[in-house]
Amino acid sequence: MKVTISTDNNQVALHFGRCPEFTIVEIEDNRLIKKETIENPGHHPGYLPEYFKNMGIDCIVCGGMGQRAQLLFNEAGIKMITSISGSIDEAVNNLIAGSLESGPNVCQPGEGKGYGVEKTECEHPE
Repeated sequence: MKVTISTDNNQVALHFGRCPEFTIVEIEDNRLIKKETIENPGHHPGYLPEYFKNMGIDCIVCGGMGQRAQLLFNEAGIKMITSISGSIDEAVNNLIAGSLESGPNVCQPGEGKGYGVEKTECEHPE
């Protein structure tokens, strides 16, 4: 299983699309086999779902994400686990143990403005 975790200073970031980094982990036979951190490649509508689909990502772990992003990840067949907080290592350990459960989305429309990476383009009015 290949998983992307929204990351900010080695913690699970609250706002998926705007986080400064992503931690990519690969888990096989209940073991972590690879872990890397990449910079957020950009935050504009529809880009990240396609980007992560092309990387072979199976699951997203984050604090929250917008409704449109959730729809696009669903369409791409990528599972989302939201309402996660704490360290990246804790999230990975809970994921391996099978105890990482999704909760209510913590993102509200417009709430992430001013945090992390801003959108580079947007097709709806402010």
